Amino acid sequence: MVLESGTECAPPGHPAFSTDLDSEFYAAAFEVYQTSLNLTDEQRTIAQYWADFVGLTGTSSGHWMAIVGQIARNDGLSLAAAAEAYAKLGITVTDAFITIFHAKYQYNLLRPVTYIQANIDDKWLPYLRVTPPNPSYSSGHSTQSMAAAGVLTDLFGDKAFTDTTHTDHHLMPPQEPRPFSSFKDAAAEAAVSRLYGGIHYAFDNNDGRLSGQCVADAINDRVHFKDEDGN
Repeated sequence: MVLESGTECAPPGHPAFSTDLDSEFYAAAFEVYQTSLNLTDEQRTIAQYWADFVGLTGTSSGHWMAIVGQIARNDGLSLAAAAEAYAKLGITVTDAFITIFHAKYQYNLLRPVTYIQANIDDKWLPYLRVTPPNPSYSSGHSTQSMAAAGVLTDLFGDKAFTDTTHTDHHLMPPQEPRPFSSFKDAAAEAAVSRLYGGIHYAFDNNDGRLSGQCVADAINDRVHFKDEDGN
């Protein structure tokens, strides 16, 4: 919708695939494995809070749309301001998804569960038992969340807020609202949640955030709405 192609905000590329115990790739997979074995209660909560399974929040984009709904309600946004926020976020998540899936099927990288079971522990399962049925690189949650956070920051500033998505929509399992110091703080938590859940390598998440910020920057630069005075 705004980006010139699916490659304009492409992630930089994952470490070279390797099963060598001294390789960067093996270290990344081992980090997923070790993290899963030592999760704190807070890390489990974060993994579940941002799980965003299909049919619950419309995945990560639906979660961020729900956050816009909270802001519109809690801050008493005008119809024009709410429409701009929904429209700009909708454009953003659309272009972010194109970016994400272009990268996923360019790299076609296996998920941690496949690598770990083949090379580290054949009985291992991730904390989030259902791994999405698409390639690992890069992380959709991380890209979507940083892109969303970037455009919402442009609209509303470094806004502290409390996310009430789970309670608003009666999602299961029940989760208490979570406070964040900014949209980018929430995006960072959404990204790391995928490591805690065992379904992404850290480089998936880190590179996804870079890609998402690029998407947000492009949309903030190119998409402008008239204000209520017609300017």
